[in-house]
Amino acid sequence: QVQLVESGGGSVQAGGSLRLSCLVSGFTFSNNWMAWFRQAPGMEREGVAGIHTSSRGTVYADSVKGRFTISQDSAKNTVYLQINSLKPEDTAMYYCATGRRAYQSTLRPTSFNYWGQGTQVTVSS
Repeated sequence: QVQLVESGGGSVQAGGSLRLSCLVSGFTFSNNWMAWFRQAPGMEREGVAGIHTSSRGTVYADSVKGRFTISQDSAKNTVYLQINSLKPEDTAMYYCATGRRAYQSTLRPTSFNYWGQGTQVTVSS
């Protein structure tokens, strides 16, 4: 059974930082794409960052470049999302995903088969 468990969210003031974690089990961690998405109330889910767990190639949404960093620890089957200089507009539920279908966009939600339950990030001004 594939499980993705996110953690690390919380309530922070603007300008602060958070590191989100996503622990993966029941799925081959290596040679796969992992991605982080977020969804604010009333908004569509949007991709923010992705990483290939073997090549460590990364991709970011333009809106988060320079502030978000995706990384991984293969020994722990865990992917991280470091978020710096948080803004109120970063407030959302953050989800990790894996099992990207071949030749699909890494930042498109429909590309992925497996999802975690999400971790809430709330940024106050």
